Amino acid sequence: MIALLRGTLVEKHPNQAIVDASGVGYDVTISVSTFTALPDPGARVELRIHTHVREDAISLFGFLSAQEKQLFEKLITVSGIGPKLAITALSGLAAGSLIAAIRNGAVDQLVRIPGVGKKTAERIVLELRDKMDALGPASTPAGLPLAPLDPTDNDVISALVNLGLQRPAAETALKKAKAATTATGFEALFRKALEFSR
Repeated sequence: MIALLRGTLVEKHPNQAIVDASGVGYDVTISVSTFTALPDPGARVELRIHTHVREDAISLFGFLSAQEKQLFEKLITVSGIGPKLAITALSGLAAGSLIAAIRNGAVDQLVRIPGVGKKTAERIVLELRDKMDALGPASTPAGLPLAPLDPTDNDVISALVNLGLQRPAAETALKKAKAATTATGFEALFRKALEFSR
């Protein structure tokens, strides 16, 4: 099993990174938080990897922080939550905020994540609340990098589409988010757009 991937970042997208490790390009599914913190393509990168094996596929899920990887692995132990929904949850809320929401039983915050209904949110809280202490304190996300407006808009729309929204709905959610906040960073705009995507 692959547990760590160290190499050159070839490409990065809101839900995907391609890492060249000794001449082999690995396609890694990532969260929005990891995407935001990744350096520019061409830089050296180290990702903690969860290898998910199914009968028909081997998928790699990558994380910059140990806390995010541990939270992902806790989420996929919950009945009805697979790796794709776990990554969506980590994209909808930063790891620290997600830990805080689970600890506090904030079902109303969890249901804002696309694909997480009330029953699933309640199950997450019920099954994971007592396991959150092992993940350390609920940290707050670091300052958000600012990006040029057009590429940021495209990244936000791309991320929303990758989470299952139709492009027109993603564009509408982004417009509402931009009207409701002065934030211009990708992560802040993405999270605000998620609130308008339901």
